[in-house]
Amino acid sequence: MKVAVVTGSRSEYGILKPVIDVLRSDSFFDVEVIATGSHLSAEFGMTVTQIEADGIEVRHRVEMLLSSDTGVGMAKSTGLGVIGFADTLATAQPEWVLLLGDRYEILAAAQASLMLGIPVAHIGGGDVTEGAIDDAMRHAITKMSHLHFATHESAAQLIAQLGEEPERIHWVGNPGLDAILGAPQATLAELHAAGYTVGANDLLVSLHPETLGDASGLGTTAALARETTQALEEFASGSTVWLALPNADPQGRELGRVLRQWADGKPWVHVYPSVPARIFRGLMAHCRAMVGNSSAALAEAPSLGLPAVNIGARQGGRLAGASVIHTQASAPAIVAAIRQAMAMKGQPFVNPYGDGKSSQRIADVLKASHPARNWLRKRFHRMDTAKERSC
Repeated sequence: MKVAVVTGSRSEYGILKPVIDVLRSDSFFDVEVIATGSHLSAEFGMTVTQIEADGIEVRHRVEMLLSSDTGVGMAKSTGLGVIGFADTLATAQPEWVLLLGDRYEILAAAQASLMLGIPVAHIGGGDVTEGAIDDAMRHAITKMSHLHFATHESAAQLIAQLGEEPERIHWVGNPGLDAILGAPQATLAELHAAGYTVGANDLLVSLHPETLGDASGLGTTAALARETTQALEEFASGSTVWLALPNADPQGRELGRVLRQWADGKPWVHVYPSVPARIFRGLMAHCRAMVGNSSAALAEAPSLGLPAVNIGARQGGRLAGASVIHTQASAPAIVAAIRQAMAMKGQPFVNPYGDGKSSQRIADVLKASHPARNWLRKRFHRMDTAKERSC
């Protein structure tokens, strides 16, 4: 069975890699990896080289990313992506296209697959992120998909609420945990050898724009950057900050510029456009707390014993465990939340996103789905309601 796996960003590749590894290890599957988006951009670290360094052949590349910081640029990039994926998928002729998440690169791949009559298997549907346009794109991808791999039970329920048939929905957990729970993380010695001299009180910071802010998003982004960096100043005397710059979102470049400008001349702040997945997880394992609004803080950090501060509305509505402290985007509130998180380090945390065995579950479902074309025709599944609703 030929499966095309699409990856468009460093963060999503880190979650997809265990799935790719399991599929490649099974002779039943012929895996073709398609790289797109920021993977192919020098501005974001040309992270396609990280995929290749992992021994994974990138069979196809879809150039689509405009160097733009606006919604117009994102819309145009999506259009270029649909064109590129149409050509690539028509050539590759996979039986399944496997997608993860909610970004516009993935939306473009789903659109092209739908119109070419290629079934889509989607990981991560049913999540909620009320402060980002990714929320709407995720649900749109769900409706264009034919198999659904939910990362937790409530996500599976929401997919059903969107009208997807129960036999198409599989609660498998988050495959990003497979790499965390299935292998040892980078040691302090490895991190130091790679140039990351992590200390016991260090902070890992990953901050992204709230793309459902004001009309332009710039006011929300500026406030988020200002309040977060002001809060981090409170820890300058005892903590090094390891700062991963934003993804290729609207206002992401502007937020990155502001963060770089703030970090300039501060030896206690280290800034990276991209951090390899193993190193990033090593930082999660050894830092004192994580700060920002990245989904990794909610879904992956608990399995590494890392308390996290989630700032603002970007991840609003997403499932979170006891390791996550939610706070508004104001410097005093962020400072208090960071202190609380640092005091929680060393506590055992339960991760609500799974047990580290998700990739094999995904492979088993895909294998049982043969022939794939039988899954193309869908019915809208109407859920029973407890009582009649009046208009």
